[in-house]
Amino acid sequence: MQHKRTLAGIALAAAAIVTLAGCSATSSATAGSDGDTDWKTATSAEASGGMDALVKAAKAEGQLNVIALPPSWANYGKIIDGFTKKYDITVNSANPNGSSADEVAAVKSQKGQSTAPDVLDLGNAVLQENLDLLTDYKVANWTDIPDTLKEQDGAWTRDYTGLMSIGYDSSKISDAPKDLNDLLGSEYKGKVSIAGDPTQANQAASAVYLAALENGGSADDITKGVDYFGDLKKAGNFQNVLPTQATVASGETPVVIQWSYNNLAWGPAAGASGNKNWKTVVPEGQALGSYYSQAINKDAPHPAAARLWQEYIASPEAQNLYLQAGAFPATLAAMEQSGKVDQDALDAAGGAPKDYVELTDAQVADAAKVLSAKWSSTMGS
Repeated sequence: MQHKRTLAGIALAAAAIVTLAGCSATSSATAGSDGDTDWKTATSAEASGGMDALVKAAKAEGQLNVIALPPSWANYGKIIDGFTKKYDITVNSANPNGSSADEVAAVKSQKGQSTAPDVLDLGNAVLQENLDLLTDYKVANWTDIPDTLKEQDGAWTRDYTGLMSIGYDSSKISDAPKDLNDLLGSEYKGKVSIAGDPTQANQAASAVYLAALENGGSADDITKGVDYFGDLKKAGNFQNVLPTQATVASGETPVVIQWSYNNLAWGPAAGASGNKNWKTVVPEGQALGSYYSQAINKDAPHPAAARLWQEYIASPEAQNLYLQAGAFPATLAAMEQSGKVDQDALDAAGGAPKDYVELTDAQVADAAKVLSAKWSSTMGS
């Protein structure tokens, strides 16, 4: 049997996510321990009265607005639940199935409103196009984050990555696919979907990047990835349906190309809400990943809570929750060195990938131009 990298299911705890609630705007200047800390401009807790002052100010605000964080995505349900329980702060979650572009649109359209996103979880292409919306902040364990995974002044930090994978319903697909080219076969007629529009969503764009790598293209030129999806559509195999945990559970979307942690979360690990026949395969060869970046809206209505959220998700507590979902956290090396890593979760995820590829900022920018010019015409949309 030809060797392929596969991922075992990882148990995920179900966690309720608080829906977006209307609330009155909180003052952007929240008193710290000395009574005059403006958390809207604070660039670290240490320089602004310390962690105790930050926690006190965040609790006084009492709210945090997040956006585009599905509970099943990289364990965000459990991460949000942990933050709420630890700090007694209500988390308002807007548009959980939204894209990075939707996050930016909300920041712009809701500027000055109490419902505007406080924090963002962005794919790299959208991040690089919207740096003017962000503010600098360095978490307490800043040195645990590799230099290559953070902006030097703190405008953003990479946080976690998965590997681009193929999820499939084994009750509908008889032979496990080894790579994307297997999906061109007749068995996959009308069955293959991706997670959104590649010109808008990083996860969908990454499916195109992987197709380029598998078909003679490269991180420098993803044109062959667009061509692959054109071939997939011509074969009648591309399904223009946005996959969700519900469509996977119902069998409506039998094959989904997306991040490994999402495919894992929608299978047996989800219990009754998942698909017991759902399998996850990371194709042979180069493993394609893409770290998502965390950032604070410079006009965040709850600036102290926004900064406390950044502290929490960068901590070993939350970084291990990402890992438990099969997502590799940015501070993995530091946690391994300090002995704070959840070794069972790391072993279940297959260890950090060795033959890992991620597009650089410049490559992502070039890829976005290719997608903008070719995707719609190639796919007839």
